[in-house]
Amino acid sequence: MGGSNRTVAKGMPYTRTEYMHGSPPSKISKFTMGESPTDFTCRVALVSGAKVQITHSALEAARVAANKTIADKLGDKGYSLKINVYPHVILREHKFLGVAGADRLSEGMRHAFGKAVGRAAIVREGQKILSIATTPSSVELAKEAMRRASSKLPASCKIVVEETGGDDTP
Repeated sequence: MGGSNRTVAKGMPYTRTEYMHGSPPSKISKFTMGESPTDFTCRVALVSGAKVQITHSALEAARVAANKTIADKLGDKGYSLKINVYPHVILREHKFLGVAGADRLSEGMRHAFGKAVGRAAIVREGQKILSIATTPSSVELAKEAMRRASSKLPASCKIVVEETGGDDTP
């Protein structure tokens, strides 16, 4: 009996919450922070380097790390941060008992459906996970915020800097 890695997305994702009793809510509290993204001319994006499944708790940790890094220096008005992925996939887990005699209880449960324990977002290679719109003078700070956010994610990520005309969203 072996464990499996939740990081690699295999098969069809399970997203049908209407058939579940008590599907877990997403831990992500906000998807956009800062002010309107139309006021900025530079965008710094965190791009996935592989196809990966990112849990909602990892996305929230990355959001908090990036937001704290950039908000401490610029305040609430100097940037616009956005999470570009949404955790649709429901993760299930069959909880086995870990005590003596538990093999008798778990013997007939090899292909159990499992209980919902969390949510995840399936991210393709080259897809933007987070993006920060800011001014050209704050690009280095935004890159540092993305570097700290990437350490919270299970995939290798790269930081991409783009010039925008100030009219498109992050």
